[in-house]
Amino acid sequence: MTSGVEVRVTGIFPVPIYQTILNREISTEEKNFFNKLERTKNSYNYNSKNNYVLDEEPLSTLKKELFLRVEDYFQKIITPKTNVLPYITQSWVNWTKKGEEHHKHAHSNSLFSGVFYIDADEEYDSIKFFKRHTYESLSIEPYEYHLFNSESWTFKVKTGDIILFPSSLGHLVESKIGDNLRTSLSFNTFIKGTIGVDVELTELKI
Repeated sequence: MTSGVEVRVTGIFPVPIYQTILNREISTEEKNFFNKLERTKNSYNYNSKNNYVLDEEPLSTLKKELFLRVEDYFQKIITPKTNVLPYITQSWVNWTKKGEEHHKHAHSNSLFSGVFYIDADEEYDSIKFFKRHTYESLSIEPYEYHLFNSESWTFKVKTGDIILFPSSLGHLVESKIGDNLRTSLSFNTFIKGTIGVDVELTELKI
């Protein structure tokens, strides 16, 4: 312990988790669309067979609203110098009932991903993210967990919440408790435009 000496601990290279809300009720048309979607069994819960739900007309307004958050994340976190634009690629709906879960995974071929919570109970529902590992030389059990020593971090979620995160970040949904049918819409993103620098031979037109 230090006494009378200033100590500074600085976190570098933090992982950006973007949290916001839709700020409106889900419309009757949107609810009807979600309810009519054909479902397919995942490893532990259910997904929509349609993997491009945001391209459907009943969700056109929702797509525009979610894309505003995508653009905001991109400008705040990536801060592109060149004319590079994000866009939503695949999008699908997840259903998780009591006793079901969603296994740990990450999203390939995507820059950052998002989840919009159609039906979630803050008392019971959450999303858990996992620390990125290169290697660990020691394993020491802490008496108190915080952002620097935790292997995972959990965010409580509720209906209307929107979360964006790097697609390579491992995450899962723990075994569902509570009687509500947890329903969420997930989506991936990519970019279009020119990245890299011509004279450095790193330019890539996407």
